[in-house]
Amino acid sequence: MNWITEILTGNSPVHTIIALSLICALGLALGKVRLMGVSLGVAFVFFIGILAGHIGVTVDAESLAYAETFGLVIFVYMLGLSVGPNFFGSLRREGLSLNLWSLGVILLGTLFAIVLVPLTGVNLPDMVGLLCGATTNTPALGAAQQALHQVGKPAGSLALGTAVTYPFGVVGVILVMVVLRRFLVRPADLKVRSRDEADHTYIGEYEVVNPALDGKKVEDFAQSSHEHFIISRIWRGQEVIVPFAQTVLKMHDKLLVITNKHDRNAMAILFGHECDTNWNEGKIDWNHIDSEVASRTIVVSRKVLNGKHLVDLQLRSTYGVNVSRVLRGDLKLLATDDLRLQYGDRVVVVGTPKSLDNVEKFIGNGVQTLNEPNLGSIFLGVVLGLLLGSIPIAIPGAAAPVRLGIAGGPIIMGIIVGALGPKAHFISYTTRSASLILRKFGLSLYLACLGLEAGKDFFHTLIRPEGLMWIGIGALLTLIPILIIGIIMLRMHRYDFGTICGVLCGSMANPMALGYANDTLQGDTSSVSYASVYPLGMFVRVIIAQIIIMFFV
Repeated sequence: MNWITEILTGNSPVHTIIALSLICALGLALGKVRLMGVSLGVAFVFFIGILAGHIGVTVDAESLAYAETFGLVIFVYMLGLSVGPNFFGSLRREGLSLNLWSLGVILLGTLFAIVLVPLTGVNLPDMVGLLCGATTNTPALGAAQQALHQVGKPAGSLALGTAVTYPFGVVGVILVMVVLRRFLVRPADLKVRSRDEADHTYIGEYEVVNPALDGKKVEDFAQSSHEHFIISRIWRGQEVIVPFAQTVLKMHDKLLVITNKHDRNAMAILFGHECDTNWNEGKIDWNHIDSEVASRTIVVSRKVLNGKHLVDLQLRSTYGVNVSRVLRGDLKLLATDDLRLQYGDRVVVVGTPKSLDNVEKFIGNGVQTLNEPNLGSIFLGVVLGLLLGSIPIAIPGAAAPVRLGIAGGPIIMGIIVGALGPKAHFISYTTRSASLILRKFGLSLYLACLGLEAGKDFFHTLIRPEGLMWIGIGALLTLIPILIIGIIMLRMHRYDFGTICGVLCGSMANPMALGYANDTLQGDTSSVSYASVYPLGMFVRVIIAQIIIMFFV
C-alpha cells in the first residue's frame, strides 16, 4: 500500500491533482447545503482549502502557483467573453454611474485606511498591505512593493499584512451580501430589471387608416421614418402578403410590425391604429397563424456569415423572405439592415415554406455544429489576454509602470473578443453550457489553491496579538465601504440586487463573491455589472497603492 501513501503525501503532479480535486469536490458538495436559507455555492471551496492547508495538506509550490494562475485566467476570460456582447451597450447606458459607485467604494476604503493609521498606530506601509488584502487586490500589492523598493524602504511586512487580511477580504463581501439580502432587500429588488429596452423588440398589429399611406410603397415611407421597424406580414382581407420594398399599402390593410418598444406609439401615429391583439405574451405558434406564410428560427452556423451586415445577405430580394428579429442569447434584436450577425445568432425568418427551406440552406442552421465549443479561439484569447496584461503602462510620477496583470488583461480581452470579434470575423462563439462549466471550473481551481495557500498560516496568525488587530482592521476595511455603498444603492431603488452585488464584487476585485452571487441570484446582471466596473476599479486601486507609498511614506 506504499503507492497510495506516496500519491497522497508526495509532491508529484498526480498528488497535486488529487489534492485540488478533493478540495473542489468536497467544497462544491458542501456549498449546496443551506444554513438558515443561505448556501455559499462555489465559495465553500475556499474554506475547504483553508482547512486542508491547516491540517498539513501540501503541494508543490510551482504546481500550486500554476494551477491558481490557470484557474483565475480561465475564469476571468470566460466571464469577459460571456458579457462581451452586451458590455458596450451596458456601458453606454449606465456604465458611468456603475463605475462611479465602484469608485465610491474604493475611495471610501482608501480614506478610511489613512484615517486608521494614527488611530491604530499601524505604520502606513503595513496599512497599505492590510488594504490590499482586505480588497483582495494582489496587483495593488505588487505595485506597492515596487514603489517601496523605489524609495528604498523594506517591503516584507507589506506582503504579511496582505496575507493576514486576504481570507476575510474574500468572504467579507459575501457576508455583506447575505446581510443586505436578509434585512434590507425587498422582493422587487431580486427581480431582474431590464435596462436594455433599445435591444428588445415589440410586436404589434396595426391597421392602415392613415390616408397618407394609401397607395404608397413600403420603401417610400420606411426610408424617411426616423423609427426602425420591420413589417413581417400584411393581411388584406383573406390574402396574406410577405411585404417587400415595392409592396403597395392600401387602406385597412393589417400589418404585423416588429419595432423597438419605445417606438410603439410612433407606429400607431404612422399607420393610424393599433389593434388589440397581444402578440408579445405567451407562446405563439407562428406557423399556424396563416397557411400561406410560415415563420422559422434559423441558426447562423456558416462561419463565412460571421460579422456580415444583414443587408449584405440580400435575403428579401434573393429568397423572398423577411427577417423580423435576431435572437442573441437572451436579447431580441430588431433585424435592421445595419445589424451585424454573429456566429450562433438565431434569425427569425418569415416567408413561404419553400423559401424558408432555401434560406435555411444558405444560413446553415447547423445546430449540431454549434454544440461543439470553439476551444481554439478560447486558448488564443487567453494568450492575447495575458500579453495585454503584461504590457507596462507608464503613469506620470509613478515609481514603476502599471500592468493590468493576469486578471485584468484576460477579462478585458474576453470583453473585446465577445463584443468586437464578429467585426474582425473572429469566431468567438461557445455554447452556454461550455462557458458556464469553464467559468466554474476555473473559479473552483483558483479558490482551492488560494485557500490551500492561506490555510497553513491562517490559524497561527489568529493567536498573535498584532495578527488579531490586523485581522480586525482588515475586516473593517472590507465591510464598511461596501456596506455603506450597498445600503445607499438599495435605498435609491434604481438597481436590482444582482447589479448591486456585481458592483460590490467588482470594486473589491472578488471573483469568489461573484460566484456566490451567480449561484444565488437569477439572471446575469451581477456578471455584467462586475465586468463593467472591474477593469477601471482594479486599475485605480493599483494607482492609489503607488500614490500612497510615493507621497506619504
